[in-house]
Amino acid sequence: MTGALRAFFRLEERGTSVKTEVLSGAATFLTMAYIVFVNPGILSAAGVPFAGAVTATALGAALMSVVMGLAANRPLALASGMGINAVLTFSVIGFQQANVPWQAGMAVIFIEGLLILLLVVTGFREAVMDSIPLNLKRAIGVGIGLFITLIGLNEGGIIRPAPVTLVALGDFSRAYVWVTLAGFFATALFMARKVKGDILWGIAVATAAAFLLGVTSVPKVFTDVPSFETFLAPFQSVNGRLALSYALAPGLLFAIFAIMLTDFFDTMGTVVAVGEQAGFVNKDGSVQDIKKILVVDSAAAAVGGLFGASSITTYVESAAGVAEGGRTGLSAVVTGLLFALCAFFAPVIQMIGGGYRVPNAAHYGLLTGAGFTPPPDVIPPGSGDYFVYPITAGALILVGSLMMKIVRDIDWDNFEEALPAFLTMIGIPFTYNISYGIGFGFITYTAIKLARGKFRQVHPLMYVVSAAFLLSFILSSR
Repeated sequence: MTGALRAFFRLEERGTSVKTEVLSGAATFLTMAYIVFVNPGILSAAGVPFAGAVTATALGAALMSVVMGLAANRPLALASGMGINAVLTFSVIGFQQANVPWQAGMAVIFIEGLLILLLVVTGFREAVMDSIPLNLKRAIGVGIGLFITLIGLNEGGIIRPAPVTLVALGDFSRAYVWVTLAGFFATALFMARKVKGDILWGIAVATAAAFLLGVTSVPKVFTDVPSFETFLAPFQSVNGRLALSYALAPGLLFAIFAIMLTDFFDTMGTVVAVGEQAGFVNKDGSVQDIKKILVVDSAAAAVGGLFGASSITTYVESAAGVAEGGRTGLSAVVTGLLFALCAFFAPVIQMIGGGYRVPNAAHYGLLTGAGFTPPPDVIPPGSGDYFVYPITAGALILVGSLMMKIVRDIDWDNFEEALPAFLTMIGIPFTYNISYGIGFGFITYTAIKLARGKFRQVHPLMYVVSAAFLLSFILSSR
């Protein structure tokens, strides 16, 4: 059996082992496990049944991670995308379920997934990826590294929102902050001493600290019965109409376009960033097996809508598994199998990867008294609470740091390349959106080349994509 795994996933060729891939898959899973609890919480605000969303999120991530591992043989795990789920909940569906049923929102995701898949099959998505200048590709990887670090700092309570300075130092009197610090320094120590499984050991230390400090506890129940009520959402009947018919209304066409644009470039950025770290990005910036990766990722978006889990996409947290040594699809398969268990053992997974509920006022301190109202994508209106994920936060901070090394390969002496790269790097974390940061870089790169009369140095597809980004920014601001 082990020999068959080594042969199928080409373990020796890529310098890895079954043990390393299993540890890698587990590390990726632990940094992604929060989605099983966060995604249903967000979607339920728009009327999606919570229990059904849990099952859809877990099984959707499980299925598509396994498919990615088997079809593309790369250590890329997938799950419902953060950001898109918030857009779907608060912008597409909103709190007007009578006008836009949640099933129609899932139909929007289903349609945009099919459209992206069509772009992959026709070769357009791969062509766009190949048209991106090398320095911009490198900047995307750095920007995502900063983004992962920002997510870790925020989820660990090390930083918090502020009304004037945007961010401020977190409240170090809170136990969850010390859980984050325990995990961070333990992981850093294990990395420094080159301990195998350093990220997993760091998460184990953070888990122990969470128990000692009362941040987490043994769940009262260990299993839960899966619910399939959200499955086939686009084809469910709502008020006597097929949910899919709602999504074809003119008012939702821009939603399909906007989400498709985000999905389109989020994956590109993630694959380049993780691929650089895992060694399957060539010197010219092209990604090995990119067609297979994009086909699976595009199909995953449609599957997310079909299951009722929002768009499923390739996760930047895959970098945690790569940092653990994962180099093949076996890592993704392990992650997928662990996600499948979540459908039955959600309470146990929540103990480690789930959120720790913090009262709104406790997290924001005096900010709420100053009239500060957190935006919907940070705290759903009416929740009054904030969630942190201290056990895995330290690992994310360190994974982000590992992705910084490619910044040295950017041509900083060439202004035409350096400025777009810089705006891409800072745009991704500062907007909390991968595709927005990529849009900043694309538009700036194209504009500078045009201003200097270097029309032919810009790939024709860069003009098309830059114009699409500019149009998207203008329309979304209205």
